[in-house]
Amino acid sequence: MADELTEAGGKTRLYVTGDLGEGMALALDEGQAHYLLHVLRAKTGNLVSLFNGRDGEWLAELATTKRGVTATCLKQVETQHGVPDIWLAFAPVKKTPSDYLVQKAVELGVSVLQPVFTRRTIVARINEERLAANAVEAAEQSGRLTVPEIRSGVTFDKLLATWPTERRLLFCDEGGDAKAMTQAARESRGGPTAILTGPEGGFDPEERAALRALPFVVPVTLGPRILRADTAALAALSVWQAVAGDWS
Repeated sequence: MADELTEAGGKTRLYVTGDLGEGMALALDEGQAHYLLHVLRAKTGNLVSLFNGRDGEWLAELATTKRGVTATCLKQVETQHGVPDIWLAFAPVKKTPSDYLVQKAVELGVSVLQPVFTRRTIVARINEERLAANAVEAAEQSGRLTVPEIRSGVTFDKLLATWPTERRLLFCDEGGDAKAMTQAARESRGGPTAILTGPEGGFDPEERAALRALPFVVPVTLGPRILRADTAALAALSVWQAVAGDWS
């Protein structure tokens, strides 16, 4: 395991909140120190990669002591760049699917994750700390230089009442005359966009009507088959990235 820490570029990537720059030393947090010392068996002189969402990615050298681990930046290996401006608003689903959804949405390059409680949402509350930890881990593993913003859950009504109307909302509708997701993504290219997916039971008819009445909402379809809530969210993100995002 320790060999992973000695390779140039650092297979082991860690998200930190402190500033990064040549010669700067950071004390890693308790969880990171435990992982390095007791899982990877890190030693003084091993290398890791650090990123903070602002200063690019840096190769850093570890110094280990009984009290913890310090990482000193040696050189920048990647300059800072972001991800496309795509948000995902989603009705939380049962714990494991929600964890999976967040991890994969981060891998797919989402910039904001917004939980939404609809009338048919089964989950009564979310663990924001758990979602944030999943997002950090996915960013570390996927090579991202940023960690998406995890917002507090809001009700469906509040989401619509406070929505920034300049941001187009692609509403994954299960019926009606919705546009193909590919067409809607193509039309949204270059503008601020979000995707909204519903709970296991779908949106309530009144919610669908409320969405369709708003000028910034675009109903979209993901094809002829009914998808699970978590599948729909990831499929929609994938299509958008392929057509309008950084896959194109």
